[in-house]
Amino acid sequence: MHTTIFRNATILDPVEGQLIPDRTVVVEGGRIIDIDSSRPSPRHDALVIDVAGMTLMPGLIDCHTHPAVVDMDVTGMAEWPPTYVAARAARALDGMLRRGFTTIRDVGGGDLGLARAVEEGYFPGPRVFYGGKQLTQTGGAGDWRSPSRQVYDSNYYAPAIGVICDGVSEVRRAVREEVRRGAHHIKAYLSGAVDSPSDRVDSTQFSLEELRAMVEECAAANIYVAGHAYTSRAINRGLECGVRTIEHGNLMDESSIPLFHQYDAFYVPTIVTYHALARAGEKGHLHGDVGAKLLDVLDHAIGALELAHRSGLKIAYGTDLFADMHDQQLEEFVIRSEVQPADAVIRSATVVGAEVLGRAGELGVVTVGAYADLLVVDGDPLTDIRVLTTPETNLKLVMKQGHIFKNEL
Repeated sequence: MHTTIFRNATILDPVEGQLIPDRTVVVEGGRIIDIDSSRPSPRHDALVIDVAGMTLMPGLIDCHTHPAVVDMDVTGMAEWPPTYVAARAARALDGMLRRGFTTIRDVGGGDLGLARAVEEGYFPGPRVFYGGKQLTQTGGAGDWRSPSRQVYDSNYYAPAIGVICDGVSEVRRAVREEVRRGAHHIKAYLSGAVDSPSDRVDSTQFSLEELRAMVEECAAANIYVAGHAYTSRAINRGLECGVRTIEHGNLMDESSIPLFHQYDAFYVPTIVTYHALARAGEKGHLHGDVGAKLLDVLDHAIGALELAHRSGLKIAYGTDLFADMHDQQLEEFVIRSEVQPADAVIRSATVVGAEVLGRAGELGVVTVGAYADLLVVDGDPLTDIRVLTTPETNLKLVMKQGHIFKNEL
C-alpha cells in the first residue's frame, strides 16, 4: 500500500481558523492515518514531501456546480449527443481539480455516468455528488422548451438538465427515478431563474403539496432537497416544507433568517456567476430578457450574503458557473471577502461543504481518518485569501484521496 508523508507541514485548520505548525502528515490507503509533531522514520517505499514554508490545507468543495452544462446556448445544447457533452465536461472537471477543488456537488446536468467516470479514473476531476435532473414544473425555470415545442426529454440521457413534473404523483415519481439512478440529493426550482426563458425571478414554483411530497420522498431515501430560490417568499415556502439547502437567495430579507435556524438549513450563495454573466452580456452572449433579470439579482447579492453572515447562517461555497466560465471559479473567494473574513470563506469551502454533503469529518479537514484530499499552497490564505485565486503560481500540489494530480514541489 502506497504511503506519502508530508514533513514540516503547517496545517490550516478551517474549523478553528488557525495554522498548526511543524506537523508530519502520513497518508496511506487514500486517507490520513497519522498526524504528529514528531518525525518518524519513513518506510523505504514512502514518498516523502517537504512542505516547509508552505500551507497544507484540505481540498476545496464547491457545492453548486454544472460541469456538464458546457455551452452558453443551453437550449441548443439539449439537442447535442451526450457523448460530446461528456467529452467537454471532462475538460471542465479537470480544470476544477487543478484549481484545488477535490469535491463538487453537481446540481444539474451531471449523473451517475459522469461521477463513475471520475471515480474510476477515466476523467481526472473532483469527487462528484450528483442530483441528476433538476425538477421543474411546466413553464418553470427548468422548462427550456421553445414556445412551439411540446416534447421534452423523452430520452432521459439527452443533455437538458431538467425534468418536468406536475402534481404530487409526478413529483414523487420524478424523485424516485433520480433515487433509482443514485442521486445524492434532488435539485428543485422553487422560483424563477435568471437564465430561463419563460418565468419571472420573483415567481414561486411548485405547490406546497408538491414540495412536501418531494421532501418526503427524499427523506425516505435519506437524501435531501436543494432549492433554487431568490426571494424570501420562495425561500420561506421551501424551508417550511423541509428543503435543506437554499441556492442563490439574492433577494432574501430578514424574514428568512429565523426559518434557516429553525430548520437547520444551509445557504449556498453563488455570486460569481452573476458577475460572469454580466461580462458575457457585454459581449452579446445573453438572450431575451436575461440581462434585465440579471441586474435585479446582481445588485442585491452582496447584501444577502452580509445578512446571512451577520445572522450566523451556515453558508457553503458555490459558484453556479457553466460553459466556458468555470475558470472564474476561484473569484468567489475574492467577492465573499468583501463581507466575510478569510477564515469564514475558507470554512464555507471546506467544513460547511462537507456538512452539506453529509461527509463531516471525512472531507474538508486535515485530520486522522479523513480522506487525503490535500492542497499545498505557497502562502497563508488566512492572511491573504487571494493566494487561493492564483493556482498557476501558488497552488503547488493537489492530492485527491491519496493520489497526486499536480505536483510542482
